[in-house]
Amino acid sequence: MRHQIVIIGGGSGGISVASRLKRQLRNADIAIIEPSEKHYYQPYWTLVGAGIVPKEASERSEASVMPTGITWIRNRVQDIDADHNQVMLATGETVDYDYLVVTPGLQIDWDKVQGLKEALGHDGVCSIYDYQQAEKTWEMVRAFKGGHAIFTAPATPIKCGGAPQKIMFLAEETFVTKGVRERSQVSFYTGGGVIFGVKVYADALQKVADRKKLDYRFKHDLKAIHAERKEAVFCRTTDAGIEEVTVSYDLLHVVPPMSAPDFVKRSTVALQDGPLKGWMAVDHSTLQHPTYANVFGLGDVIGTPNAKTGAAIRKQAPTVADNLVAQIKGAALTHTYNGYGSCPLVTGRGKLILAEFNYKNEATPSFPFNQAKERYDMYMLKRHGLPFLYWNLMLKGLA
Repeated sequence: MRHQIVIIGGGSGGISVASRLKRQLRNADIAIIEPSEKHYYQPYWTLVGAGIVPKEASERSEASVMPTGITWIRNRVQDIDADHNQVMLATGETVDYDYLVVTPGLQIDWDKVQGLKEALGHDGVCSIYDYQQAEKTWEMVRAFKGGHAIFTAPATPIKCGGAPQKIMFLAEETFVTKGVRERSQVSFYTGGGVIFGVKVYADALQKVADRKKLDYRFKHDLKAIHAERKEAVFCRTTDAGIEEVTVSYDLLHVVPPMSAPDFVKRSTVALQDGPLKGWMAVDHSTLQHPTYANVFGLGDVIGTPNAKTGAAIRKQAPTVADNLVAQIKGAALTHTYNGYGSCPLVTGRGKLILAEFNYKNEATPSFPFNQAKERYDMYMLKRHGLPFLYWNLMLKGLA
């Protein structure tokens, strides 16, 4: 198989870029490699975990979002050989390309937490980072009778960095409604060192945490679960080193470690050293690979110091499409990405802080009001506006 442009990944990044390229390049030969038959609007899974929307609202068929005129290769990528302009598939076949767009998302490393895979989905262990488990999260939150509810976040980069706190805020609200909050402790154990990376939004979230009387434990990275004893083991980083801390739980919501897909890690398109080793190397502005001029990347897989969100992809997609077209035409790459990310921080039903920021962790608000304040209209944007934007405009390359 050979195609002019090969896109690895049929998620939001791959579909958005393909739609734009079809519009900009007449008769372009474009192929998307994507094994999944389903396409998910994953930002909904936080609301699924809170019982606000059914999980089915987040799902559509992959065929329904695939742009017309695109070759869909329904297979998994095994390796990337950028030196020879080839992608190897799981079935042993190869796909040759002139230009490559790498946007497979990231992989969730469930097995990096000892005992997690075995415990997940029962006995109080849940996670919204899976289509089926998001629904089970709501079942467990709704059935919670009181005790210690722990919500975790890993030390690795993750998609939607605000989601671990969002589900905690919504769960705590449910505990209040169900009358079990007074006999419950709600804790957030995170491998990170701050409540949020942008000060204005961090200050706003701190007020929410104080109001809800939440217990925050920083630099605590979940390493193991002893489900039979309902104990979680954390590695706590201190000035003196790392120590193990064992904590009992009655409800444990886990956000597992995440990393670039293995086929990216072991390829030459990955960063070979540094704190983002294993993630895909790209120029932070043009999103072109620094060594392979015919290779571009976007989405969760790239090793850039910005939030891994759908909003980031919405800004990255036009950058990649425009610069790839320029590369094909031998022109200068003039379209730039400034690290924009957005995190709609749901703090309760009908309440949302809309965080927008760039590479420098500077607030970049889109609206002429204080976005660090909880607002109902911003909650409605999250609940109804952004899904409409995603399905009807972003995936079609129109936003």
